[in-house]
Order: sequence, then C-alpha cells, then structure tokens
Amino acid sequence: MSARSDGAGRRGTPRVSVALGTHNGARFLGEQLGSILAQTHPVREIVLSDDASTDETVALAERAVDAHRAAGGDVELRVLRNRPALGVTANFEQALRASTGDLVALADQDDVWRPDRVARAVEAFRSRPEVQLVASDAVLVDAEGEDLGSTLFATLGVDDALRRRIDGPGAFDELLRRNLLTGATMMVRRELVDRAEPFPASWVHDEWLAVVASVTGGIAVLPDRLIGYRQHGANQIGVTELGWSGRLAKLREPRGVRNARLLARAGDLAARLPAIAPDPSVAERLDGKLDHERVRSGLPRARLRRAAPVLREWRTGRYRSYGLGAQDVLRDLVQPS
Repeated sequence: MSARSDGAGRRGTPRVSVALGTHNGARFLGEQLGSILAQTHPVREIVLSDDASTDETVALAERAVDAHRAAGGDVELRVLRNRPALGVTANFEQALRASTGDLVALADQDDVWRPDRVARAVEAFRSRPEVQLVASDAVLVDAEGEDLGSTLFATLGVDDALRRRIDGPGAFDELLRRNLLTGATMMVRRELVDRAEPFPASWVHDEWLAVVASVTGGIAVLPDRLIGYRQHGANQIGVTELGWSGRLAKLREPRGVRNARLLARAGDLAARLPAIAPDPSVAERLDGKLDHERVRSGLPRARLRRAAPVLREWRTGRYRSYGLGAQDVLRDLVQPS
C-alpha cells in the first residue's frame, strides 16, 4: 500500500480532492475558490463539474487556479462540461467519480470555507479509521456573506444528543427517518464513492452517500461550524424552513408527488443497500421502511377514509421508526391528495 492510498492518513498525508458542482456560479465562485485554495491542509485537485453554465463560471475558476499556481500553489484543476445539464445529483456524482484523492470534499459554488475545514475533517478520518464520511455544522449566511444568526444544525433540529447518535451506531436508524446532513459540509473516502455508485435517481447525492456510509463504517459529525452556508434564494438546494410557518405550509401541499418520491426512495434502498451491507438486520429494517411507505402512498384520496389505515399503521410503530412520528401522521390525515 502506498503512503497516500489508505485514505485515513495513517501513513503519510492523504491527498485531498474537491468535487465542485457548478451552474452559473460566477457571482459567488471566486470567494468559494479563494477559501478552498487557502486551506491549512492543502487541496491537491479540484474537479469542477459544470452543469451547462452560460456565464463566466469556468473561466473564473481557471483564472483563480492559474493565479494560485503562479504564486507557488500546487493544485490541479480538472473541468468537466455538461451539455445538456445533468441535474444536481448526477453532476456531483460525475465530479466525485472523476476525483482521484484519497479523501474528497464536496463543495457548492456559493459557500465559503473556514481555513481549517479540510484539516479538521482529515484529523477526524485519522482518529477514526473506520469512518467513511465526515460532516459538520455550518453558519448560515446571506448573499453578502453576513451571518444570519442561525446554524445549519439548529435549522435542521440537530441538537447535541441527535448529533451524537448520527456520530455513532444510531446513524442508520436516524437517516431512515429523514436526512440530517448536508453535502456542502461533507468529506468522504474515495472507496465510499466506489461503493455508492451508481447513485439512484430518487436520492440526492449527499443523502445517498450518508446512508451508504452509515452501514459501511459509519459517520463522524463535527459540531464545528466549518463553512458559511449561503442562503440567497437561488440555491439549487438550500435549507428547508423548519419553523411553524414552514410546517403549516407543508400541511397544505398535495401529498401525492411527495409520497410517490418517498416510496421510490424506499424501493431503491431495499434494492441496493443489502448488497452493499449484507447484514440481515439492515435488510429487515429496509423491508419495514418499504412497507411503511407503501401504506402511506396507498392511503385513500378522501381524508375521512384515511383515519382507519393511518391508525393501523401508527399501531405498528413504523411512523416513529421510519419517520417523524405524530408529525407524519398529521400530514397523512390532512394533506390534500
């Protein structure tokens, strides 16, 4: 084994790549690249997968890297251009698959990294050789980079107790309920990408990587706020509002499309994950998740007729095991079809 092939940095310094997905990102990309190139643990490769941008995104990236190298920096930029656009998940999958580092950090075009973001993740991999993915908290910032007074974990409802569960053996069970980690804060081992591909179309790339990591070595979740996660109204994927106004708005949304999507995701999990993690307990949990989503997707269109099947499903305990408990029961009872 070579000094840079073990990913955990147990022998030598791991080579770090960045998988950067872009689409018309020239407005914020310069600041993001500046923060990537200024890391205390150097990034050796940036794979920029550009999803059919029509602005100066790629040219800006090339100029930034050329300037860094002219100043003595040592980083390779690889540009992948998509025509037509692949969409967020396939675009990131392409960037991840093309990355050659032992460790690969995911990057959005519009965020900004703390100078020790890479170093903190590398240290987590060193201290826990079995871990496949490292994620962290983030500060929410506005379009101008100003602190919005909240954090990613606070917005997602991730308190210290829940963070420790995801950081330990409870990760798989928690991720069966809902996604709690964000790709912009993630670094993964290269072998996790190999295990996870191809990424199912029903899953967002970061959610899929997290659930695969949870059954193949585990996840480290750092409490540190290692990036500024920009919220500016044009994010391809941003923070979902979890306050009371956001929850009430969801109760008015039609349920059909969402429940069909949840069923498709559960089906892909049941089809793919047992081969990745051949543990009978994993397959059993996946079968329960799939049965639960089948019941929810098949509820009657008329609200009054849903009460009895929802009550039966509640009594199985699966609303609590595979979702948000009473919150999901309320959605199933009151959402329009």
